[in-house]
Amino acid sequence: MRVLVTGSSGLIGSEAVRFFDGLGFPVTGIDNNQRADFFGPMGDTTPTLRHLQATCASFQHLDLDIRDRLGVERTFREGQFELVIHCAAQPSHDLAAQRPYDDFDINATGTLNLLEGCRRHCPEAVFIHLSTNKVYGDGPNHIRLVELDTRWEYADPRFLHGIPESFPVDQCLHSLFGVSKLSGDLLAQEYARYFGLKTGIFRGGCLTGPQHAGVELHGFLNYLVRVALRQEPYTVFGYKGKQVRDQIHARDVVTSFWCFAQHPRPGEVYNLGGGKANAASLIECVDMIAKKTGRRPRLTMSSDHRIGDHICYYSDLRKLREHFPDWELTYSLDRIVDELIESLAVPPQA
Repeated sequence: MRVLVTGSSGLIGSEAVRFFDGLGFPVTGIDNNQRADFFGPMGDTTPTLRHLQATCASFQHLDLDIRDRLGVERTFREGQFELVIHCAAQPSHDLAAQRPYDDFDINATGTLNLLEGCRRHCPEAVFIHLSTNKVYGDGPNHIRLVELDTRWEYADPRFLHGIPESFPVDQCLHSLFGVSKLSGDLLAQEYARYFGLKTGIFRGGCLTGPQHAGVELHGFLNYLVRVALRQEPYTVFGYKGKQVRDQIHARDVVTSFWCFAQHPRPGEVYNLGGGKANAASLIECVDMIAKKTGRRPRLTMSSDHRIGDHICYYSDLRKLREHFPDWELTYSLDRIVDELIESLAVPPQA
């Protein structure tokens, strides 16, 4: 199976490269290290690219911007791909407000370029689009909540298992990032319904892993562990640090893609996160790191929350598990944090 991965030096893209290279598939990766432009040196994914080139025998890298329509079409025409994993994105709420054209051109128009290139030149390929739970905007914030000692929790029994795919996506506040990602999400759905393309849309929760180039504006858990280990300042934006996220490891994300690729359901949408079992608040994560390492960040509490940010969010995984019963969540939150601590440990001084 010939595989194309966009955002191939990023968290999920690089995991996909390793996974499919491990299966012996030829993998072409598209990445132009835009993350370094967005987030500076801490966002630079060059080390990940070099590691992939050194360890993945069937991997070919293309330095290509998905906004380059002609370049994208040429790649599809020459590649004749059978599986497309689209992970490339501008991932930050705050940066979208600062650079709205870049945000929309990448997340919406870039996705359109890829879908159309696939339709014209690889119409039988399976196309997996990595979307986000931010397509639901701040709608989850209007669910009845209860404030507990260390977290917010849903008080409405309809959301006992988390947010389902049927949750509304409009008539709420999104942030410009949420809108651009929703545009790409809907385009991927429409290319299945209108053109018959075999698309699958996965709305990610908090995706994480040791290869994440986490920064303050994006990559919550990776960045939190790094700052905690160095006992550096960390600003908590709103909600008293009790905001809840469900963490899912990059490997579990990619195995869900592989399940879909083998048994595609065109146009289907899946919420993809760690679910209730892997859900924790920010201050609960701080305490977990402290118990394991004796270190914690120097917290500053800000009353200002990020526009469109969720107070409590975890994914209802029942649809994904029903459609793909072979898929399983193999990384617990505890295991995820242990791996991050090991990978981000401060080197001992000589």
